[in-house]
Amino acid sequence: MRTGPSPTARALRTLEILQAGPGTTADQLAALLGVTERAARRYVGILREAGIPVESSRGPYGGYRLGRGTRLPPVVFTQEQALGLVMAVLDGQPAAIDAEDPVGAALSKVIRALPDGVGRQAAALRDHAAATPDRHSARADPATTSTLVAAVADRRRVLLTYRGESGDQWDAEVDPWAVVVRYGRWYLLCHSHRADAIRTYRIDRIRAVRRLPHAAAPPADLDPVAALEENLGKGWRYPTRVLFHAPRDKVAPWIRPPMGRLDPDGDRCVLVGSTQNPAMYAQEWLSVIPFDFTVEGGPELRGAVAALAARFTAALSTP
Repeated sequence: MRTGPSPTARALRTLEILQAGPGTTADQLAALLGVTERAARRYVGILREAGIPVESSRGPYGGYRLGRGTRLPPVVFTQEQALGLVMAVLDGQPAAIDAEDPVGAALSKVIRALPDGVGRQAAALRDHAAATPDRHSARADPATTSTLVAAVADRRRVLLTYRGESGDQWDAEVDPWAVVVRYGRWYLLCHSHRADAIRTYRIDRIRAVRRLPHAAAPPADLDPVAALEENLGKGWRYPTRVLFHAPRDKVAPWIRPPMGRLDPDGDRCVLVGSTQNPAMYAQEWLSVIPFDFTVEGGPELRGAVAALAARFTAALSTP
């Protein structure tokens, strides 16, 4: 016969709930535990008997909360949580298969700290899984990322040293708004004072970062993901303009945000953007779109498309 969680398990769950949500009321706690309010109070009593100070207060803003300086027991994962954590790490960082990798070493410590049964399952998953690196992903330096996240949280301007894809390097003062992860790459969304515009910088290309004393507040209605998508195709070295001989609603599903902005033009549409790599823009993006188009600008993209066309034409020539 199947039985429910033990009193000890529910008491630990109570501790977890109070740690995550100070001010949880008895009825809220009961609902989260799936028990009566009286039983919920009993689990609070078990915690107090174990020496964990659980404070309570009445009124509209009352509820239970852990006392200051509470020493919590080690984090406990269920098997599902532990395996999900290992899978997430390997999915985002395939190199973590190797215990010598910095992230892999950290994952090993987590696995060793798990209870025996759960730990064996997590170790087996890590030991017998195979991970294929995403060729489009790039590893951002943890220290740089941490500094940027702290600057975002503290709303402080920073001075970046950035190296572009071409190898050019420059400094820029920016107001950091958000750190966004997109398809295996980490980006800084910010306002660049150098360009006086919104910019998106790949964190793996940031060579140095220094906090400045100036305040830096993001827009009140900022949606970091939407803003990143909208601005990925702006501000690069080479301008692009492509006229598609098809309506916007048919072309739009084929356009990635970094390619630029797609505007309607009667029964056609125009893609306006910029790129740091015209050859990649032509080969990896334009070449797969199943609609006729005309490259109206700039000259670098026209040259890249011409070179690609010549290569394909040569591939069909008779030796």
